[in-house]
Amino acid sequence: MESTNSHRESLKRGQRVAITAAISILLLAVAKFATGYLFDSRILIADAFHSGVDVLAVFASWFGLWLASRKESARFPYGLYKAETFVTLVIGVLIIWAGFENLNEGYRKFFTITSHRAFPVLPVLITVVSMIVSYFVAKMEKETGDSINSGALQANAFETFLDIGTSVVVLAGILLAHAGIPYVEGSVVMLIALLIIRLGVKNVWTPTLILLDANLDPELQVEIEEKIFGLNGVKGVGDVKIRQSGPFKMVECDIATGAFVSVFKAHELADKIENVIKGNFRQIESVFVHVEPSKRDTLSIIVPVEEINGLDSKIHGHFGRAPYFIILKLDGKGEVEIEDFYYNEFLGKKDGIHVGLKVIKAVIKHDLDLVFTSKIGEISFHMLKDNFIDIYKASAGSTVRESIELYRSGKMEQLTAPHPAEDSEAERQRKEDTN
Repeated sequence: MESTNSHRESLKRGQRVAITAAISILLLAVAKFATGYLFDSRILIADAFHSGVDVLAVFASWFGLWLASRKESARFPYGLYKAETFVTLVIGVLIIWAGFENLNEGYRKFFTITSHRAFPVLPVLITVVSMIVSYFVAKMEKETGDSINSGALQANAFETFLDIGTSVVVLAGILLAHAGIPYVEGSVVMLIALLIIRLGVKNVWTPTLILLDANLDPELQVEIEEKIFGLNGVKGVGDVKIRQSGPFKMVECDIATGAFVSVFKAHELADKIENVIKGNFRQIESVFVHVEPSKRDTLSIIVPVEEINGLDSKIHGHFGRAPYFIILKLDGKGEVEIEDFYYNEFLGKKDGIHVGLKVIKAVIKHDLDLVFTSKIGEISFHMLKDNFIDIYKASAGSTVRESIELYRSGKMEQLTAPHPAEDSEAERQRKEDTN
């Protein structure tokens, strides 16, 4: 709820900036048109149309943000975020039409030489004022667009910055046309018309991709995948899909975890993923996580053993009290590779309590999937489960090779509970101290 309210506040802030920008640019457009009409400056009139097109684009942003800020309803359960996109698309079509109208007018003016008797002081002044106002409006749009992640405001800021360059061309065109240089007025009008058409095409193309749910941010997709894969319990990351909806993004992802993870733990992991994504990427509105059992080609297995003798090492009768541990890699073809042996350095009297827990903390870096053990204490059991590691019951005294064969044949039993507390190392030491 807090996130939703925050998003609505961001949208309202964007509305205020959009309407301020629209009014500012509209006043400039009116001033340009009136001055161009009075001084018979087709260049300034074309620039007025260009500014008018910008007003339409900014108005689209305002109207879209206003609709997007409406609360969800039974008819629109996902909100109206895409309203901004749709309005931008419609106005983009109108902008293209206006661009072609100006292009036609510029062509007609191309061979006309216009000479003014007096120096065009007011047209020059209006053009300079336009550059100054455009700079401040663009700066305001960019800062707010970046702050609330509004693609429309960011695009408008870019276009408004370009208007400064357009105003420079307009200023040069007015001065050159006043000097009677041929082809200048028509050329500048057609140039402005092409800029209008380009803006219109952009306002049509990008919203079309958004409405078709195209992935417009592959870099964000990679960043999200890295964040998810770094979480404890995630054994694999499938497709991460990003859908743009107005100024926000919706994420869907498939992740794999332990094959025997409970529904509660899977839900807990999904919540953790959602919180991490939303916490690191503020532009994301919602996250849908689909959790499924891991189907990794290679499994990492740790086994407590009595001695170091490769796959013929015998399995120790207790996880935490084993002098050694063997870490294996089992691939999808059943091939086994010994990755490492680990010496249990915590067996000394000083470290005799919670040895299994200390071992787990030391070897967890191997991205373990399975544990084969005869017995395991309660704390170690839950520590492994919290790390989404499945535990299987192996027979004490049997070899590692025999246990692997049992697992591959599906005959190995899964341990669903730790051994009784009275068999634990802590309880045994307590009894010895009492006696």
